[in-house]
Formats: sequence, structure tokens, C-alpha cells
Amino acid sequence: MSGSRVLRYDFLMPIRERDPWRLQYFADVDCPVDVFIATDDADGYQWNPAHRWVYNKLLIAESQGLECAPHGVDPPHYPVFSKPIFNLDGMGVGSRCLSSAEEYALARQPGHMWMTLLQGEHVSSDVAVVGGKMRWIRHVVGLAKAGGTFDYWTIEARPLPILESYCARWIESRMAGYTGMLNIESIDNRIIEVHLRFADQWPDFYGPRWLDAVVNLYSSGTWDYPQESREIGFSVVLFGPHLREYTHPEQPFIDEIAKREGISSVQITFHADKPASAHAMPPSGFRLAIVNARDFQAGCLARSELARHFGIAPV
Repeated sequence: MSGSRVLRYDFLMPIRERDPWRLQYFADVDCPVDVFIATDDADGYQWNPAHRWVYNKLLIAESQGLECAPHGVDPPHYPVFSKPIFNLDGMGVGSRCLSSAEEYALARQPGHMWMTLLQGEHVSSDVAVVGGKMRWIRHVVGLAKAGGTFDYWTIEARPLPILESYCARWIESRMAGYTGMLNIESIDNRIIEVHLRFADQWPDFYGPRWLDAVVNLYSSGTWDYPQESREIGFSVVLFGPHLREYTHPEQPFIDEIAKREGISSVQITFHADKPASAHAMPPSGFRLAIVNARDFQAGCLARSELARHFGIAPV
């Protein structure tokens, strides 16, 4: 079966995708059955024991000289940012800004940390790494909302030279021997999270042969992807309120939206066979759908139509 297309929603496929709404991106990717590529943090953690330390966000902050400590050690000043030290499955759950000693006293809990409150653009960067050296990087900038949610992400065509130099230096000093993809989240050109995978929310914007290059990276340990012209894209997110149940739209409705001019793909981002309470979601919203669009207005219009389907106010 070497070189076969193995894209089932199970735990045997080489490109391991746990979210069925994202299998669409890997349907035409040939991957040898003995090459395993993570798109999920649990797999990235298990398959990379020498580098799994990056999932410890306290160590990530310490590696950059940022003020930080576990809960139980009082911050010397406020505000600070508080979050779980480990969070492999749960998006922004448990993350918040603490503005005073009184807020900190109420928020203190085992397994959490505080760190310097960084302000500025929240950037998600996918990085191809060979032998602990950065070979390719692409950035996505998020427009954050309250409570750990995002309104939309802009897949940038432009480089970010300051951030790229910082990431390259950090990778070379901290990721010796690593070959594979990294996803680095940063604010104000400082790293807040590192994932041993790429972001599987928008691979349709990286180019038609990009996933082939990823497979080659893991199978041969080399990176060969031409720096082709880059186009801007948008990943527009729909959140609904908690404490209610949702049903998936009919597939023809989803297909019709996906075929529109300016739309790249549509994801319905929850499991139809699970209650809402069984999903890990940010505190301020239940993620229902993502529309990847080349045209921002087309993406926003599609999101509004999906919102009406789910019985919530159009966004």
C-alpha cells in the first residue's frame, strides 16, 4: 500500500486528521503508509518525545526570558496573562487576563501559570524545519474577540521579517535535531505557544503542491517547495452561544456555499453525534463553522447565511 491514499477518519492513516471536517484538505494527497504526519497536538506530543517539552507553555515563556511562574507564585505587578501550563485539547479554555491581586486570588488553580501580558497582533505561523533550522514560514494574523475566540484570520501574503528572524533564532537554539512542521503562535514578536504540527484550518491557502512538500519533509527529511507568488486569504469563523444543541446543515447547502465565487472551503466544526457539552470550546462561544475565502466579503456573507441556519443572529 506504499504511496496509497489513506484518508479515512480513523487512527491508521499516515496524515492523522482527527477532525472529520478537515479530511477534505487531504483527499488528494499521496502519503506512504509508514510516514506519520500529525495535525493534532496529541499525536505531535506522542510522536516527538525529544521535543514534546514545547507543549509546556511555562517553559516556552522561560526560554524567552519573559516574566512567568506557576499559580502559587504571586506576580510582582499587574496585569498578567493566566492560562493552563498544558492545553493539548481545548483551544482558549482557561485563559484570561488578570488585572489585580484580587482577580489573581480568585483565579488561582493547580496546573495554571501567569506570564507577561503581551499586546499586539496574534500571529499563527506555520514553519517547515529541517535539522533544527527554519526552511519555510507563512503567517496568519487573527482578529481576536473576547473570551478566547477569533472573528477571522487573515492568511498573509506579506513576510514579517522581525518575527521571522526571531523564530529562526529560537528554533536554531531550542529545536536541535527536529525535522518536521511547527506551528508557532506569537504576540508582539514573542512566542506564546509551539505545536509539533501545522495548522490544519487553512492548508488550502498555501498552494496546490504544499502538502506534497510536507509529505516529502517527513519522508525524506528535505524541504523542496518553490516560493511561488502568495495570495491573501481569509478564514472566517462562526461562533454560537453555549448551552444549546446544534444540528449540521444538509450537505447540499454546504456544497452550494463552497462552490461560490471567492469561497475556498467550508468546515462545520463540531461532531453531529456528540452533545455540545462533549466539545472543548472557548468560554465565550461554541465554534460552529469556518469559511475559508479568497474574498473577505464573500466569506462574511457565507458566515451570515450559516448563522441563520443555526438560528443565531447573522454576523
